[in-house]
Amino acid sequence: MNRPITQLELTAYNLGKSLDNLMNLDPRGYGVCTILYDEALRLAGLPLTMHAASSLLDVLGTGQKNPVVFIITGFVLHPFNKQETDGPLGAAALARTLVKITGARPVFIVPAEAKSAMEKLSALMGFASQTIVFTKDPKEAQKEAERIIGETKKESASVSKSDFPVYCIAIEAAGANKLGVYHNALGLDISSLEAKSDVLFTRLQEAGVPTLAVGDLGNECGMGTLGKHALKYIPGAAKCSCPCGGGLLAASSADTVLTTTVSNWGAWGISSAMAYLARKPEALYDPELEEAALHAANQCGLIDMYGEAIPAVDGMNLTKNKSIITLMNECVLSALELEDRCKHWFEKTIELGFFDRLAAHGDTHT
Repeated sequence: MNRPITQLELTAYNLGKSLDNLMNLDPRGYGVCTILYDEALRLAGLPLTMHAASSLLDVLGTGQKNPVVFIITGFVLHPFNKQETDGPLGAAALARTLVKITGARPVFIVPAEAKSAMEKLSALMGFASQTIVFTKDPKEAQKEAERIIGETKKESASVSKSDFPVYCIAIEAAGANKLGVYHNALGLDISSLEAKSDVLFTRLQEAGVPTLAVGDLGNECGMGTLGKHALKYIPGAAKCSCPCGGGLLAASSADTVLTTTVSNWGAWGISSAMAYLARKPEALYDPELEEAALHAANQCGLIDMYGEAIPAVDGMNLTKNKSIITLMNECVLSALELEDRCKHWFEKTIELGFFDRLAAHGDTHT
């Protein structure tokens, strides 16, 4: 027999759906975000934003003081040889939330082209972080991953606080296919441009570190989780445009995967869900801060997907980006502020039993 769903469970579920819908708005209308989301939602069994936020809070909220979180990001664009704005800004925004809610210590793993931007974004958003540039040499990648892991373990053994990561997140980070080749959205081989940081991601996962991957196409670190679905429906996923012929789908997988129209939007969705679950609206991201961050990123050489140093991400202008943040914030604030005022309406909805199936299958998070 199904038990009645609680008001908090119902709110978390439906708020999660709203945040998912916002991060998957499709202004271009070409549908890839819908294809990706369909499979990611099937795997998660509940709204992706709440699923990812709960996973982070379950690990980071265990009482460990200042837990270390590795955040891998970075996609260098061909033919411009510059870091794009999608990824680093979302990574910084999510790191800010993690710091505010859990006291986490973010460590960014990036290509050289993103280093100055990550340092500037961290300072702009008001938190301390470390930035590590990862190698682009495939022959050195495994060795470098082992060196980073070894150094964090060594530090953890010699000081009172642990420097070994308790969680690893990849946000719009380049991921190699099954043949070890990295591709852009056109299916071209861009291996020489990209940091091989997905090697570190996989190595940490093998070491038992929980992983979360955020992507918007399938060529990003961790998106191999989507498997046959992506190979069947995503253009170029199974067969690319380069001589390797192995497709653009990344081979690496993640414990938790979140898909979105723009990877930064997914990071904001997770931040919003965490702010709700932790009941800390002060941790919500600020659209005005995003505007300042985009300008700062441009000053550090980051570009939009079309190669322009303008405050845009994946072709989405500043107005669209700020609007997404504003709507996410308003959804969270409404859920928190109207909890008591709308209690009567929740009770009337709950007593009719439509949502009890979610509680019975554990498809909610509070």
